[in-house]
Amino acid sequence: MAERSLRGTNLSWLSFESDEGVTFSERQMVSYTCPEGHVSELPFSVEAEIPPLWECRCGLDAKLNDGPEPEAKAVKPQRTHWDMLLERRTIPELEELLEERLALLREKRGEKPRRQRTA
Repeated sequence: MAERSLRGTNLSWLSFESDEGVTFSERQMVSYTCPEGHVSELPFSVEAEIPPLWECRCGLDAKLNDGPEPEAKAVKPQRTHWDMLLERRTIPELEELLEERLALLREKRGEKPRRQRTA
């Protein structure tokens, strides 16, 4: 019997709640402009903290019109493979490893081993 009573209703998107007794918070319209010139107007609650940046539909960051300048994020310099290698090894250790690998390659080729440089 219960199966028949639900037949024909759209439970996936239909709400049986009413708006009776619901009070919405006050809204304010806030506008953002991106570097491409797109203007986005968004409703925010009066009590909400307004973000200084909003992602525009083009993917760029839009700035709040008539708002404070957004704080610049601290950018780390990009680390290269060499930087990461120097975190693990010193230059003398790297030179020693290089000489060992070159000696192995020369041995495989049948070359005579070279004398090591002295600093």
